[in-house]
Amino acid sequence: MEKRIGTITLLVSDRSQSESINHLISDFSDIVLCRQGLPLQQHGIAVISLIVSGTVDRINGLCGRAGRLPGVEAKAVVTKNGD
Repeated sequence: MEKRIGTITLLVSDRSQSESINHLISDFSDIVLCRQGLPLQQHGIAVISLIVSGTVDRINGLCGRAGRLPGVEAKAVVTKNGD
């Protein structure tokens, strides 16, 4: 399957999920090129941005598993095929 470049953004409203998120990102470390986190305490959330390179299945796997964690919203954007 073809590799794509993409981003995954996690909005974390339940900080108790930090350990689960870290383990999940570690499980997918083969596709994570860059990770940036920004705690926004005044808004009660943390934002984690990931730049990823992998198959669409692998990228969606990480995004889907993250989004199923309580208090975590996840969205992925990947490059289009052939562009």
